[in-house]
Amino acid sequence: MKAVVAERGQITIPKPIRDRLGLTPGTLLDLREHNGKILAEKVPHNDPVAQVRGCLKLDKPTDELIDELRGHA
Repeated sequence: MKAVVAERGQITIPKPIRDRLGLTPGTLLDLREHNGKILAEKVPHNDPVAQVRGCLKLDKPTDELIDELRGHA
């Protein structure tokens, strides 16, 4: 597939490639040159909170656990 470089240096990534790679608006790409070629790599979205959300399984409600930790139980 081919893309044309616009006047301001922009290109449009063909839709089949965007779909296959999951490139959506706002996706960050790391661009670099290597041996005369342009390489583009999708930058993983690393949200540290999202990575651990839901990983703890508690046997009591959060409010009760917080009360215990604060010594109110």
